[in-house]
Amino acid sequence: MKILVTGSSQGIGKAIAERFLSAGDSVVGIDLCPSGIIHKDYTHIVADVRDTDALPEIDGLNIIINNAGVQCADDIDVNLKALIRLSERYAFCPGIRSVLNIGSASAHTGSEFPEYCASKGGVLAYTKNLAMRLAPLGATCNSLDPGGVLTPLNAPVMNDPELWEKIMDETPLRRWATPEEIAEWAYFLTVTNSFATGQSIVVDGGESINFNFIWKD
Repeated sequence: MKILVTGSSQGIGKAIAERFLSAGDSVVGIDLCPSGIIHKDYTHIVADVRDTDALPEIDGLNIIINNAGVQCADDIDVNLKALIRLSERYAFCPGIRSVLNIGSASAHTGSEFPEYCASKGGVLAYTKNLAMRLAPLGATCNSLDPGGVLTPLNAPVMNDPELWEKIMDETPLRRWATPEEIAEWAYFLTVTNSFATGQSIVVDGGESINFNFIWKD
């Protein structure tokens, strides 16, 4: 199969790309940063997902994974608007099997930065909308909504012992997910799964049960 992964240079996106490569698939990655993957079946495109018109034609896609995301003033532009435009451009093609949007547990709880929560909440609604329109093609569309994941983006709290202890107190499983664990969920929802669609799957170690958001001042 041919897979498109945005935000593929590090963290969750890189782990997802590597998971599909390990299964023998070909992967096209899009990221502002240079490639973090060297593999004969991996193609890397350095680009801004917000500039959809500048992205190249990519034929023969079977799976699209919208992973690119930020936590900054551009939350809604990157996390939501770019995700929508990229999906509308690439998803409606022969052979499409699945679209997976990487959301956030915060979309379900509202327990994070305001625009970040709003952007990820929009992803939940758009996932249902896209699922309805892809269904006639026999394709699924779901969102995978992690809680805490051990990525560089979360270093400010991971490296603060006091805040980390507070976060662990809010997480029933007393740990965060690895990028590889999230990648397994991504593989399951796009390859193993063939019937669940329009769903938003929270994978957060139970953190959303408690609702409290802890971050560095």
